[in-house]
Amino acid sequence: MNRSVRVRALLALAVIALSLYIAVTVPVRLGLDLRGGTQLVLQTRSTPTTDADSEATDRTLEVLRGRIDGLGVAEPTLVRSGDNRIIVELPGVQDPKRAADVLGRTAQLTFHPVLGIADSTDDASRPLPKRPREHVLPDESGTPLRLGAAALTGEDVKEAAARFDQQGGAGWHVTVDFEGDGRNGWARLTGEAACHPAGDPARRVAIVLDDKVISSPQVDPSVACRTGIRDGATQITGSFGPEEARELSLLVNGGALPVPVETVEQRTVGPTLGAQAITASAWAAAIGTALTSLFIIGVYRLMGVLAAVGLACYGLVSYAALAALGATLTLPGLAGFVLAIGMAVDANVLVFERAREEYTARRRPSTRSALAAGFRNAFSAIADSNITTLIAAGLLSFLASGPVRGFGVTLGIGVLASMFSALVITRVLAEVAVSRPRVRRRPRLTGIATTGAVRDRLTRRDPRLMRRPRHWMAVSAAALVLAGSGIAVRGIDLGVEFTGGRLIEYATAGPVEPDRVRTALADAGFPRAVVQSSGETGLTVRTDPLTNAEETEVTGTVRDLAGRADKVRDELIGPSLGEELRRGALIALAVALGAQFVYLAARFRWVFGTAAVVALAHDVVILVGVFAWLGRPVDGVFLAALLTVIGYSVNDSVVLFDRVRELTHQTPGVPLPDITDQAIVQTLPRTVNTGIGAAFILTALAVLGGSSLTDFALALLIGLVVGTYSSVLTAAPVAIRLHDRTPSRQPSGRT
Repeated sequence: MNRSVRVRALLALAVIALSLYIAVTVPVRLGLDLRGGTQLVLQTRSTPTTDADSEATDRTLEVLRGRIDGLGVAEPTLVRSGDNRIIVELPGVQDPKRAADVLGRTAQLTFHPVLGIADSTDDASRPLPKRPREHVLPDESGTPLRLGAAALTGEDVKEAAARFDQQGGAGWHVTVDFEGDGRNGWARLTGEAACHPAGDPARRVAIVLDDKVISSPQVDPSVACRTGIRDGATQITGSFGPEEARELSLLVNGGALPVPVETVEQRTVGPTLGAQAITASAWAAAIGTALTSLFIIGVYRLMGVLAAVGLACYGLVSYAALAALGATLTLPGLAGFVLAIGMAVDANVLVFERAREEYTARRRPSTRSALAAGFRNAFSAIADSNITTLIAAGLLSFLASGPVRGFGVTLGIGVLASMFSALVITRVLAEVAVSRPRVRRRPRLTGIATTGAVRDRLTRRDPRLMRRPRHWMAVSAAALVLAGSGIAVRGIDLGVEFTGGRLIEYATAGPVEPDRVRTALADAGFPRAVVQSSGETGLTVRTDPLTNAEETEVTGTVRDLAGRADKVRDELIGPSLGEELRRGALIALAVALGAQFVYLAARFRWVFGTAAVVALAHDVVILVGVFAWLGRPVDGVFLAALLTVIGYSVNDSVVLFDRVRELTHQTPGVPLPDITDQAIVQTLPRTVNTGIGAAFILTALAVLGGSSLTDFALALLIGLVVGTYSSVLTAAPVAIRLHDRTPSRQPSGRT
């Protein structure tokens, strides 16, 4: 074993040992879509007196943190996003109404003297024109009261606690203790009220929370005029249940929000749905990886076995990286984790195919030298193809949000882990294996000393696909027209993430016809509701933004028809946030295409960069068009799939153009169409084998991944087929036509 092999072996062992230690000791943090819970995105709003800047948002976050601690939620997460948004994650919380109500209330607590009963001409909840310091608010029974200016506020309160008076029969109430000047202020307020006779409204004190009178008791007859209650305590009574009393005490203790907040996004996922997604994805990963490994072993024999071992190491390394970085594993991120397995296969296939070429081309072939040449010659294609995927993953991480950002992080980690497993771990295993005497005596056992069925078939037939590049461009144009007509005729069904609205997924007791639910919802006042079945006992309802009361009515309508309908997912996206996400998605897509072009133009000639971007645009239009024809929603998960398809398509184009560049240096003066035909024959075995390996993973994900991942896997399967076609029969013809129109006919590019 030479020095370089020993260094790689030590590095591989160190990384595997560290990864194993991290995987055993550090758990991966699961997103709410996998462990269940509620996520709220709150946006602070400016008031006439306070701007909702980053400082106000930070103070709001601290108040919210105190309220959440009072709710007793395990492992909550609060982070500021931008200057005026706060992301709140509440694991295990399945009642978003209660959470949003507690967190979203400004909790402006004030104590007012009651001046009397308001006249019928006085407008409730407004300052009186002739008495601007007075307000009119209805009491608990609805009687309008004239209230004086606030004598005390929540800042004067030391502590509030929910208590149950079992002996006195008062039920649940909230005790309030004042501190400092608040004790004297409470004595003055109650002392002035005590000067009025019993039964006089002016003997009452109004306790107001967010412009609503929550209690307005009369001062007890035992309290002396001008003396008041000097123990600095009072009780807030009312028709409180235990939860209402606890929430009120929580709001008082937490203090008032410095600025109002608005819920612009709300997601709730049931724990059963998350558990099902984890189980389904685990099965998809296991079965897909097993099928892919069997396929690779069948094609590459011993090298395939070692590649399968490298795949297992890839899974360990990428999992440990997620845990070490503290990344949150979301449902799309889990899909990206499974998907990167197919990308890990790609690097191995590239190396093995190049090793086969080297073995066949040499007069005195050696599996050891052929393998070394395979790793050396495939490195540029592996690096270029993976860097383009990393560009897409990086853009998702920086430009996207929520689960799509999680997908980008997971995909990026997966790409880096796949490169390490292929170029270091698998290489060490392969170099050690081919140096064994038994293996050297049986070169065909390695899988390198054979050209392979695909290459043999292509060599015999010698297809000259680039003799008529215009024909393939016409086929691509026809496919674009067909897909584009779907966009024009059916339109793009944007998901609630991009339009704003509410999406509720139910698990019903049995099959329910969507048309019946759609008709019932229209009769109930929701004519624009979109109802779709999701599996045999699943139902999805998409509507405009709904209030909590309207959501209750929708759920009741569904339950009347289904008998039982359990909510497993509930998402609410505000219109402004939907527009922002839609704009961000378009920016991410445009930047991705631009970044791909810049990178490819730097690595190759602009002709090849332009051809690859044209193929990318071709894939994007066709994939969106197919989803338009199928009536499937275009949402954030679809965007993740779309950008992944871009990475796949670029991978294939890079591998092809890298070979064109290499052949151009080797055979100067040969026309570009002939060089391209030769490059297609040499790279197509890799494309076919990699595509089949990825198809196993994606098919398992589509069949076993459940309703949450079906559209994701479907988009990637379509993109895999379209991307494989376009990289050969769209990008190559476009490059040839552009080359023919340029003054310089030399097709060589920069390395």
